Amino acid sequence: MPIHYARRLTGRKRTSGANQHVGFALAFVAGATNAGGFLAVQQYTSHMTGIVSAMADNLVLGAYDLVAAGAGGLLSFLLGAATSALMVNYSRRQKLHSEFALPLLFEALLLVCFGLLGARLSTVAGLFVPVTVMLLCFIMGLQNAVITKLSRAEIRTTHITGIITDIGIELGKLVYWNAQESPTRPRVLANRARLRLLVLLALYFFGGGVTGALGFNYVGYIATVPLALVLVTLGIVPAVDDLSLFIRRRQRR
Repeated sequence: MPIHYARRLTGRKRTSGANQHVGFALAFVAGATNAGGFLAVQQYTSHMTGIVSAMADNLVLGAYDLVAAGAGGLLSFLLGAATSALMVNYSRRQKLHSEFALPLLFEALLLVCFGLLGARLSTVAGLFVPVTVMLLCFIMGLQNAVITKLSRAEIRTTHITGIITDIGIELGKLVYWNAQESPTRPRVLANRARLRLLVLLALYFFGGGVTGALGFNYVGYIATVPLALVLVTLGIVPAVDDLSLFIRRRQRR
């Protein structure tokens, strides 16, 4: 990967094309982590809608231990998103090039920890759930927040409910028959570029899910390590730029 391209992907200066390319990569990672992680922890960790709905059901049924388990996953996701926001905003105030790269590198580190220590962590109790579940929920919250900040809420990668909804909206506009045209009745037109983006995000998520499921099924927790390498590739150049700048400033003193 050319350095200038890697720098543009997660650097401070954003472009629509760079946002999309990062979105595709993160959708793949999210799909792999979510689907593959299910085989490891028997729970989808990016689906907060399902977790909150299950908490409501279990509360009514009196299964308070499952309500607490859902709360543990929900809180972990929330803390992941908050951590991402803290890192991005701190980096932005410091005018670092790596304001979006640092959360991705942190996510890569957590995925490596999950891959190398997952079997041991699965037996450690966390906040009402195993540490593995908390870790994956935290990772999903972290990633969803960084792509939201990076793309100004135009792209989401850890769940595709909104993506499929938007695809349906654009398809509805695409097949709409503009029978009568007048200045007071503007034509209904689909945003074909956005439709293409949404379809590709869904496909990358699905492709990542298949890859992650195969990886976890055949090699186990270590399957997350290649995903971490993808994230490192995305974020390493801006981080190295900041480190080099820091070293040069220290040498001048």
